[in-house]
Amino acid sequence: MKIVLTGGGTSGHVTPNIALFEPLKKEGFEIFYIGTKNGIENNLIKEEDIPFYEIEAGKLRRYLDMENVKDIARIVKGTAQAKKILKEIKPDVVFSKGGFVSCPVVWAAKSLKIPVIIHESDITPGLANKLSFSSATKICYAFPETKKHLPEEKSVYTGLPVREEIKLGDRNKGEELCGFEDKKPMLVVMGGSQGSEFLNKSVRANLDDLMEVFDVCHLCGKGHIDETLLNIKGYCQFEYLNHELKDVLAAADMLVSRAGATAIFEILALKKPALLIPLSRKASRGDQIENSKSFKLQGFMEYEEEENLTGESFVNRIKEVFLNKDKYITSQKNADIADSVKKTVELIKSTAERK
Repeated sequence: MKIVLTGGGTSGHVTPNIALFEPLKKEGFEIFYIGTKNGIENNLIKEEDIPFYEIEAGKLRRYLDMENVKDIARIVKGTAQAKKILKEIKPDVVFSKGGFVSCPVVWAAKSLKIPVIIHESDITPGLANKLSFSSATKICYAFPETKKHLPEEKSVYTGLPVREEIKLGDRNKGEELCGFEDKKPMLVVMGGSQGSEFLNKSVRANLDDLMEVFDVCHLCGKGHIDETLLNIKGYCQFEYLNHELKDVLAAADMLVSRAGATAIFEILALKKPALLIPLSRKASRGDQIENSKSFKLQGFMEYEEEENLTGESFVNRIKEVFLNKDKYITSQKNADIADSVKKTVELIKSTAERK
């Protein structure tokens, strides 16, 4: 059987797909991937030695903008490109993780009567997935709360596929990669694959206070390394980590993170205390805030909206969560988490076999 996977724009739309690669291979699937030339998916998938096909894609905004005109043209072209690729591959099923690269692939698949499975990671569906729901055979979702936002006859609760690799980190390798030697607890700050201006500024403005308690590993996003802070003992910066991330997370005693679904489900899988600082409603549709509320309600993690954090409260909230870390770890260990990879692969296999 053949499967085409798609999704991109951020690592959160890619790494759940990567989590499915080995289990799909074991089930006998030949795997292909469709993404964009300049998206993060291009490098991540090529590192996995999976055939990668490039199409154009455009982003539709929720507000009036002349760029929408150009992007509509890109989407039309991308759909035609995707249709040509799918005719060449002849897949039995298409699996979409979202992001705007996925829309042309999903629409092309429907026009060719290829079954499509969509996965929605966040509590409330994103625009790209909303535009694709009518083309889907099945829709998987990660949070139980998401069910009310989906067509009931198509929706299947699977949880979110987490890479097995992320659970296999080596603490010593993580400490060595960071160059930490004084054995303070390690704080890992993650702003997502694109980085977070708020987290970057907050960490650097309060670095001395943070380093009284922690060694600080800061994942700051592409192009956001501060070269004036390169030689500070107990502080290290990385633009982005892929395969090395598992080792850094194994070494982490505490995390501060944005609240993209992939990131927080990986933290949950590792049973690590975390303070989530979701992307502001001013810069998003509020999906990360809803994700954070769900995990707080279940006792897994704490969260704070960035508008409520000053320099002093930023540091104090981190220290407070760390002080109560055992409470969160206990809740995480008691979590009833769906075996998402297994459930998702079973759904993909049964859908492909029906075709």
